[in-house]
Amino acid sequence: MASFTLHGIPVSRGIAIGRAQMLAPAALDVKHYLIAEEHVEAEVVRLQTALATVHRELQTLWNELPKDAPTELGAFIDVHALILSDPMISEAPLDIIRSRHYNAEWALVTQIEELSAQFDEIEDPYLRERKVDIQQVAERVLKVLLGSEPLPMPVEPDDDEFQAQMVVVAHDISPADMLKFRDRSFIGFVTDVGGQNSHTAIVARSLDIPAAVGVSQASNLIEQDDWVIIDGDAGVVIVSPSALVLQQYRDRQLAAQRARKKLSKLKKTPAVTRDGTPITLLANIELPDDCGPALEAGANGVGLFRSEFLFMGRASDMPSEDEQFEQYRRAVVAMKGRPVTIRTLDIGADKPLDTTEHTALNPALGLRAIRYCLSEPQIFLTQLRAILRASAFGKLRILIPMLAHAHEIDQSLAMIELAKAELREANIKHDANVDVGAMIEIPAAALALPMFVRKMKFLSIGTNDLIQYTLAIDRVDYEVAHLYNPLHPAVLQLISMTIAAGHKAGIDVAVCGEMAGDVKLTRLLLGMGLRDFSMHPAQLLSVKQEILNSDMARIVPQTRKILRSMEPDVIADAVLSLQTM
Repeated sequence: MASFTLHGIPVSRGIAIGRAQMLAPAALDVKHYLIAEEHVEAEVVRLQTALATVHRELQTLWNELPKDAPTELGAFIDVHALILSDPMISEAPLDIIRSRHYNAEWALVTQIEELSAQFDEIEDPYLRERKVDIQQVAERVLKVLLGSEPLPMPVEPDDDEFQAQMVVVAHDISPADMLKFRDRSFIGFVTDVGGQNSHTAIVARSLDIPAAVGVSQASNLIEQDDWVIIDGDAGVVIVSPSALVLQQYRDRQLAAQRARKKLSKLKKTPAVTRDGTPITLLANIELPDDCGPALEAGANGVGLFRSEFLFMGRASDMPSEDEQFEQYRRAVVAMKGRPVTIRTLDIGADKPLDTTEHTALNPALGLRAIRYCLSEPQIFLTQLRAILRASAFGKLRILIPMLAHAHEIDQSLAMIELAKAELREANIKHDANVDVGAMIEIPAAALALPMFVRKMKFLSIGTNDLIQYTLAIDRVDYEVAHLYNPLHPAVLQLISMTIAAGHKAGIDVAVCGEMAGDVKLTRLLLGMGLRDFSMHPAQLLSVKQEILNSDMARIVPQTRKILRSMEPDVIADAVLSLQTM
């Protein structure tokens, strides 16, 4: 196949080289890994055994039908038995195992997705609905497979064609699905849609997975098992590269690995500018397991625990208070006395809850974050109790997202006091003096800072949403992503105002948005007076290196000139010159 190149939006640095894996959403719900050649037939037998087991289950159901049972029940069982015997179910997944070396669950789901897509194109409504029967049969087989012991171990990647590492190609991937990449053998992903600062992209960066989004038609142009190179720095995807191009990118991979190894020597070095200004570097995390990488990178604490990822993907229930408490406690204990800032539930826009039935015309401007929590006080109160209970195990802070109104501040603080009162009544330990802070991510909040600094113990600037709302840009929409500009003078003014107001009031101000982890903007933020940076662990050492090479005496005057400018080109050139100071 001839080589070709696709262009998209770079969202996560690095280079990934592997085989394309075309994934429908359902394929992310099961384990998926490649089977070693010598274990392929054993995996085929495993799936055949599961199919036979379901056959027996259906036969037992038929034999045990009461005499007075409706005839439809018997017909229903017959239909499922026929579907199970159809070669498209009984044989095609076996061929996928043999040809692609997929494990049994993955092979079955892949085939079911292909069949479901075919049924969606059928015009007759009755026949189209038979897709549900196929999916129900597949669920029965998957249940048996999940109860069986997989025989082969996942293949260790090398240069062999079947053992190449996998690059996901999909139309879109949700933030919740992105978290499923943690324990999988995927090394990068490409999507047709998405923006640089969508939450999917943010999670990709936190997992340190090279990625490109907004690569229009990628899922249609790239085929299963194509060799793919993702240049995460440029947002370029090279399909079926030549041997020469492949070697060039492998050399770049090796050079990047060496650079990372060099950076690792800075882990224990304090983050202090050349003129002696100490800087606090914090980590953004999604789950307690992220604390390990945060500590490994030398984080001084957790500046943002995105608690919504405990809620997402819960199809039928919310996490209980005890379940939430255990996750928050794990994070606090794991950080070994370092502060952990937990943001209360921030759902909406590109982070919907499966349990919510509310559909907003414009999710980014609808019932999200603190608005949702105040409209669902029991859910909010349950989370606050869980967070407060975890505060008994170490230093913890509560961060409230998307505040804009005085009554939202008052109601949030009142709910926290109510949660404390309930814990006191139940004689449950907690920190009665836990610090509560506000996210500054709406222009109205940045322009009304006095009402925040009077009642909050700290502020955290969410630059992703602040830019989105200031510029009226949907950060998920790749068609307008080029207008998303952190260096817009209005954005810089709002950030500078917030930092200055916090300093004047004597309270800490952090930036926990993507700007904090962008080394090109590190010196600009330092010049604005920022002293607390919070980012995903993968970027900590790069930012620390930039801090160690910064001289505040030279940066501050240049930053003041930048803040006085209203010309985008002038600002961009001045920020570039900061990097050489």
